[in-house]
Amino acid sequence: MRRTVLALVLFAASLVALTPQPAAAATPVAPLASPPMGWNSWNKFGCDINENLIKQTADAMVANGLDRLGYQYVNIDDCWMARTRDGDGKLQADPTRFPSGIKALADYVHAKGLKLGIYSSAGTATCAGFPASLDHETDDANSFAAWGVDYLKYDNCNNLGRPALDRYRAMGNALRATGRPIVYSLCNWGYDNPWQFGPATGASLWRTTGDITDSWDSMTSLLDQQAGLEPFSHQSAWNDPDMLEVGNGGMTDTEYRAHFSLWSLLNAPLILGNDLRSIPAATKAIIGSPDVIAVNQDWGGSQGRRVADFGDTEVWAKPMSDGSVAVVLFNRTAAAATVTTSAAAVGLGGSTAYGLKDLWSGATSTTNGGISATVPSHGVVMYRVSRAGTAQAALGAGSYQVSDLTWLDSSNGWGPVERDRSNGEQAAGDGRGLSIGGTAYARGLGAHADSAVHLWLGGSCTRFSSFVGIDDEVGAGKGAVRFAVYGDGQLLAYSDLKSGGQPATALNVPTAGVKALELRVTDGRDTIDDDHADWANAQVVCSATGTGSYVSDRTWSSAANGFGPAERDQSNGEQPAGDGNVQDIAGAFYPKGVGAHPDSDIAFAAGGCKRLVAVGGVDAENAGRGSVTLSVVGDSTTLYTSPTVTAGAPVVIDVDITGRTTVHLVVGNAGDGPDYDHADWGDVSLVC
Repeated sequence: MRRTVLALVLFAASLVALTPQPAAAATPVAPLASPPMGWNSWNKFGCDINENLIKQTADAMVANGLDRLGYQYVNIDDCWMARTRDGDGKLQADPTRFPSGIKALADYVHAKGLKLGIYSSAGTATCAGFPASLDHETDDANSFAAWGVDYLKYDNCNNLGRPALDRYRAMGNALRATGRPIVYSLCNWGYDNPWQFGPATGASLWRTTGDITDSWDSMTSLLDQQAGLEPFSHQSAWNDPDMLEVGNGGMTDTEYRAHFSLWSLLNAPLILGNDLRSIPAATKAIIGSPDVIAVNQDWGGSQGRRVADFGDTEVWAKPMSDGSVAVVLFNRTAAAATVTTSAAAVGLGGSTAYGLKDLWSGATSTTNGGISATVPSHGVVMYRVSRAGTAQAALGAGSYQVSDLTWLDSSNGWGPVERDRSNGEQAAGDGRGLSIGGTAYARGLGAHADSAVHLWLGGSCTRFSSFVGIDDEVGAGKGAVRFAVYGDGQLLAYSDLKSGGQPATALNVPTAGVKALELRVTDGRDTIDDDHADWANAQVVCSATGTGSYVSDRTWSSAANGFGPAERDQSNGEQPAGDGNVQDIAGAFYPKGVGAHPDSDIAFAAGGCKRLVAVGGVDAENAGRGSVTLSVVGDSTTLYTSPTVTAGAPVVIDVDITGRTTVHLVVGNAGDGPDYDHADWGDVSLVC
């Protein structure tokens, strides 16, 4: 498995205390429902910029129809400033390069229906040595807002060694205080794990790597560093592997097509870096592909991720919101190669037939499940795959051990995934009894990163549960893996990094309406050595067939909350809307859900629905403090009330709501006052 030196450094730095989200989050300065698209001056022009270039680029973006495809930001990078601040200590544009000033340039770009971006650094000087914004955040944010700036790329040079969170949050707060919606893009090259602290700064995207250069080796190195970061990407929180080099001449058109395909699949910002004033037809065909752009702009619950690594060929996949899956077959070798996968392996099993659309050629075909193509050297074939046949029967009512079920597909880092024993790395059956943190388990799965097990539920199961961790056979402190549960491609829950000797983490995952379930283990972005991963006592509970619907996606008829607003898809941070984190319930993380604080009562229409399922807990963001009770009320009847819930004692909620018109989620303070009572309704959803 390929790993770069940078990735190893990042992993070593983060392994000491890796947490999927920081202790405090901030409302994004300008929330982005989809990754930003536009252009930046740096890759092609560096410091050789002026206002005429920016105007001509805006003109070219419109003339070439790129604006109609979604490209809207025209971003000025480093070197736009004068060498000194003005007499009032404010940033000023270079009088020779930008004689009209940034405000006039923003007006010009806005008149084209586009938006203007600017650059600074969270340091004393920019990377090119111009004045930067450390300790000038308020003045500079006010200047940007007054000029009509729409986007800030904020670099990391000359930072005096100050903590990244403090420096970047200071600018985020200053931008927010201006009242102008300015997209906030962190550019700290992947240091200090920006995917963890980025949400706390108010940023909507963050660089996960060092700078890209216009070469095959650079592009693939940055791609490799994205594996394992997929849990940290969601709407208004985008991983950024750096800008596009398509059209700059350092790679072939085949390589550029691979670059654009993979960045699109990753939900990466599509920020062009070529000269838009003169675009060859081949380049325009790549950056102007509506089918590939649609993959980038669509959110189906998970960014694209590598699902198979065969050495020099790979398979990457991304769920789409319409239930299809975008698939990239990738060939790194110096000759054409056949790359093969299946609908089940990319999370789309359970049907007798599938439709395939080649997103670059437009050709369509059908398959009974196999997906295969001859892929050119350093190239890709990109499909959109949809179910087109008869669905497999759903599981009947009851509880099932996953080790007893027939699997749609499985893959494993060493040897096969084992049933009811640990992974011994090679031959089937060479493991031993499952044991995590000194606790033995009779049933479950023994896997080895990277690993996946695909199951067909058919929409009839309400919950998956398992105790997860590294098997004791590897020894204390060895191995590093993350467990993730996907339903129809959407990320439902995940664990923190787990190492040998640690106690198991309990995953209790609502699966309302899920047809295809995926149990995935990824390594800790280091190596796969000692990554013996156990899904102990892994089972599904099935009781009601129907369509799943998240409460956080529904319209609420009323929502009373003790502190600040009740939050959708995050914990309750008490005051401003959007100030929570990914919900952390006893070490398990739930991207969907409702965050509340007693006394709280959230009501919504539920006519025609059968069951409500959730994981109830007190969020870990308050260091184990707080206690609540959780109740489900149907119309005027209390259907369920929990015992006292604490951060270390969550509850599984599965309530029959048949015949109820309006359902209320009610949080009480358990009789000891509301302090620290950040209540989570993790993955709360309905079967309808």
